[in-house]
Amino acid sequence: MTRRALLFDLDGTLLPLDLETFLHGCFSGMARRVGRWLAPDELVNLIWAAVKDTVENDDSHRTNDEVFREAFMARAGAGKEEVWAEMEAFYEEEFAQLRHLTRPTDLAQEICRTALEQGYELVVATNPIFPEKAIHERLRWAGLEAIPFRLVTTMENSHYCKPRVHYYREILTKIGRCPEECTMIGNDVVEDGAAAEAGIAVGLVTDCLVGSVPVDRPPAWTGTLTDVLEWIKHREI
Repeated sequence: MTRRALLFDLDGTLLPLDLETFLHGCFSGMARRVGRWLAPDELVNLIWAAVKDTVENDDSHRTNDEVFREAFMARAGAGKEEVWAEMEAFYEEEFAQLRHLTRPTDLAQEICRTALEQGYELVVATNPIFPEKAIHERLRWAGLEAIPFRLVTTMENSHYCKPRVHYYREILTKIGRCPEECTMIGNDVVEDGAAAEAGIAVGLVTDCLVGSVPVDRPPAWTGTLTDVLEWIKHREI
């Protein structure tokens, strides 16, 4: 069956970066704003606990945004409303300053525009544990704000996270495609590789590879972003 849709991860794929460094920048910025109520370590622990609850959520009627907020607020204690307000303000006022922690490449825009010319539908299948504001800001850093993506997964519009197979099945439902029509292109062996459980072909980008490629369950292909561009030009993905 002809491949009709390409699902792209964002962080470490279309937007090269070191995720640990980037997250440290996020957490540090938030910690400065909420220091009156929480120590930095307390804030980070709260965030990761809420992320864990969000990833493990099975309720298809609650968005990731709703699950994360409920989990965070349940643990935050005194001042939780103020803390939440400051975290939202961080995304509005300071998040854009983190661009220097990423390494945008012109290849990202060239890949997406070439794929559109070749007739592919494009999806930004980034792990939806960030709010829409932060995801669209990162797309802007990558030079992709004008690309007509079929879908961009965010906390607000998603009900599951990577590496849950339900995340990929929800995407398939939203774009009206069967697994055989899609390819997932990402850099994380576990999170992006999980698309294979939904029957989606997986390609791993090695520029910022996270994890070791399994010998027993190899992806359909591995290569650099430069390789991805050449394969798309010749419809080899």
